[in-house]
Amino acid sequence: MARSLSRSIPRIFLLGVLFIPGTPLTAQTPSASALRGAQSEVERQEARVSQIIARAESLFKQGELNLRDNRREQARDDFDKAVDVILESGLDVRANPRLRDYYLQLVERIYRLEVPQSVPTRGGETLVAQAASPQIGFRQQTFEPSPLDELSRLTLTPEEENVSPEDVAQLEAAKSAVNFNFKINPLIQQFINYYQGRGRATMEAGLRRSGRYMKLARRIFREEGVPEDLAWLAQVESAWQPLARSWAGASGLWQFVPGTGLRYGLRQTAWVDERHSFEKATRASARYLKWLAQRYGGNWELALAAYNTGEGNIDRAIARVGAADFWQIYPYIAQETRNYVPNILATILIAKNPEKYGFAHVKPEPPLSYDTVSVPPLTSLRFIAEATETSLEYLRDLNPELRRDTTPQGESYAVRVPPGRGRSLVALLKRIPPDQRNSIRFARVAPGENLATIAARTGANLSQLQALNEGVEIKPGSRILVPAGSVKNVVMTRPTAAGNVAPTKRLVRIRARQGETVAQIAARYGASADEVARLNGVAANSPLAAGREIVVPASGGVKSSAAPRRRRR
Repeated sequence: MARSLSRSIPRIFLLGVLFIPGTPLTAQTPSASALRGAQSEVERQEARVSQIIARAESLFKQGELNLRDNRREQARDDFDKAVDVILESGLDVRANPRLRDYYLQLVERIYRLEVPQSVPTRGGETLVAQAASPQIGFRQQTFEPSPLDELSRLTLTPEEENVSPEDVAQLEAAKSAVNFNFKINPLIQQFINYYQGRGRATMEAGLRRSGRYMKLARRIFREEGVPEDLAWLAQVESAWQPLARSWAGASGLWQFVPGTGLRYGLRQTAWVDERHSFEKATRASARYLKWLAQRYGGNWELALAAYNTGEGNIDRAIARVGAADFWQIYPYIAQETRNYVPNILATILIAKNPEKYGFAHVKPEPPLSYDTVSVPPLTSLRFIAEATETSLEYLRDLNPELRRDTTPQGESYAVRVPPGRGRSLVALLKRIPPDQRNSIRFARVAPGENLATIAARTGANLSQLQALNEGVEIKPGSRILVPAGSVKNVVMTRPTAAGNVAPTKRLVRIRARQGETVAQIAARYGASADEVARLNGVAANSPLAAGREIVVPASGGVKSSAAPRRRRR
């Protein structure tokens, strides 16, 4: 995890952490002497902790004042600085009860100010509650938990720790397929054992999702002079989820905290958080890893450890031991980092030889493909979705760095759209006046219609239609532009004479398998992946939960609406 909070931490996660203050930080029970040492260390930090809390509280109160005066951008900056004072202090927040409790309370207070509190009504709708304090209320993204949080608490079982000399010898042989040097240790096999057993679902999901981003990651790592196999770091950091977030506010595929993200050029504003960009954040990660490797003389194990815990902690451990070797400093680093490095090495070995370790059946998803189009400031994603005939959810998946459903204010923005749709979007943007781009709808031309009949149907002014659609061939099935404020009916439905009914698609309901995607279901039933994604409001390549009901336009060949049964193992 690249160290230094992010904005609007998910409420459910915060409450979960607040109600579990005793979450173990290591996998082993410390001795009595170790506890005495830890207690005296906390006491020695007391004065420093008081200074940090006072500074953070001062910035928080300044943010409240700016918020009351409606200076929202300044308020956000103050809140972010308040949290960064703690995360960048160099202290282990979780190991100091007073600092940990204050940190969690601070994040909760900021969250309550930034995100409007919602309450359900009897009819099932959601209303924004009136709060006692003003609220910023930008759209909250939906985050996934980082696998690192579980890793930090992982305790291997005796069965998983059982490693034979033959296992170690096989690791030495498998190591030759990896394109960077590291030392073999039985812990690596122990994590392989974990993934072959109770961690299998996690490994399978990551191997599947890696297909979306691995080609891109390998190219960028190669361009930056970093061993390509280190791209598997993202599997341990985020399980290849661009919106993964850890307890400490690290975000994205590569789990950057705000400070390190800014250090490597990742913007974090009210509009974008480039830690979630699968392109820019991947390059930033490669550059950070390269810098760390140079710091440690090309030792990638130490670079990985520093990526997780910070170079300061690794430097202190090296100074204590007198050797720049991960396995020698192992007893003097945090348990999370002890697990982290062998976990990554195990993941790489499994990914390089899935047949050997029992994962040959996992098929990676196809690489993400998209067109990139520069659009004007404040262009609505809903408009782009309608213009490119795709779903809003799919656009969000393609542009995870956008914190709102619109492009940033004051700048043109390169937005990703489904492949093959870029040129049509560019052509549409040229036809629409800049001040009307978020107030336009699209209408389909029905057989026998012209602009005059479309104007009557939609309630639009004929001269407006003519101006918006100058040079467009008006023919059945073509899409034309209609001013949104006047739209009555953008879909034409004509009655048909008996015996001359146009064929229509029948909708069937499919229950998805665990991890299956809309694209896979659509292919199975001979339907368009984009059409199925639009019907269900789900991105074409997003994995689905087991039993999720998906509506599919069926062809005449479909005989059953039930999903094929799993074969019993």
